[in-house]
Amino acid sequence: MTNFQSEKQIVRKYFEAVDSGSSLDGLVAPDYLWRGFHPFNEIQGGEAVTTRFWQPLHTALTSLQRRLDIFMAGDNSIEGHEGVWVASMGHLMGLFDRPWLGIQPTGKIAMLRYAEFHKVESGLITETAMYFDIPHLMMQAGLNPFPPQTGAHMVQPGPMNHDGVMFDAQPGEEGIKTLAAIDYMVTDIKDWKGGRIESLTDELRRSWNEDMVWWGPAGIGATYTIERYAEQHSGPFRAGFKNRIFNGHICRMAEGNYGGFFGWPNLTLTPTGGFMGMPASELPGDMRVIDMYRRDGDKLTENWIFIDLLHFWKMQGVDILDRMTRVPRT
Repeated sequence: MTNFQSEKQIVRKYFEAVDSGSSLDGLVAPDYLWRGFHPFNEIQGGEAVTTRFWQPLHTALTSLQRRLDIFMAGDNSIEGHEGVWVASMGHLMGLFDRPWLGIQPTGKIAMLRYAEFHKVESGLITETAMYFDIPHLMMQAGLNPFPPQTGAHMVQPGPMNHDGVMFDAQPGEEGIKTLAAIDYMVTDIKDWKGGRIESLTDELRRSWNEDMVWWGPAGIGATYTIERYAEQHSGPFRAGFKNRIFNGHICRMAEGNYGGFFGWPNLTLTPTGGFMGMPASELPGDMRVIDMYRRDGDKLTENWIFIDLLHFWKMQGVDILDRMTRVPRT
């Protein structure tokens, strides 16, 4: 069995603190580093994170409630970033009663989908990567930050098996299998140069089960089965960019049938035009991404994606957040 129970308990105490609006004293290190999506980016120190992110979010989404779908821990497999990390995914749900980031409130339930990774060292959280889908919240508030997406828009569910919240220890060999499946998929994509004779669907079948689900960010959307994934996301994504640079991951880990990774940034890409209805550009842009996975058998079968699209398109000269919060809600 895996033995990350003490690290899990520390992160659960962190959840209790941030969810209730309490101080992070005694939970995070003095040099705590928090990474978040645009417009928050990097924040140093627990007090600054509380002041700049958590307090305004609590003010906007009253009666805030965390709804966990995945909770896991593991050893980081990335050389140079060794250590134990605890990862989670779900939604922060509240009543959208006051503006947040210029997005006007609805007075109704709103769900901010998120995923996060915490590095735990000597009883304290030293690093956090918390990625959250702001365009998804915009769409719940009646805004349309992007042209019609190729996948479906919805409040995304957690794992089909409902076994992703792993507060208890898990069999170590299952995490090893999951990490191997993720590693294989990442390497297979990295080696893709556009010159293979095989079809995209044949390539995907090496890593994915036929009934795979790709739960993408707002602006791209969700898609189901290998054929529809190739048609509605993977194919358009590959066609929409050039000069693809893989920058590596900061953490990649797994426990049980679940695993994930994040980078800062993962990819640097130059748009060729058309992707997400946006124009071509000669400016490279960075994609900060969290991927969370569920394995079924030897292959991957569900994938939840968080991409900082606001940051990427701002690097292209399009400030989606500013543009959307200056127009009235429909």
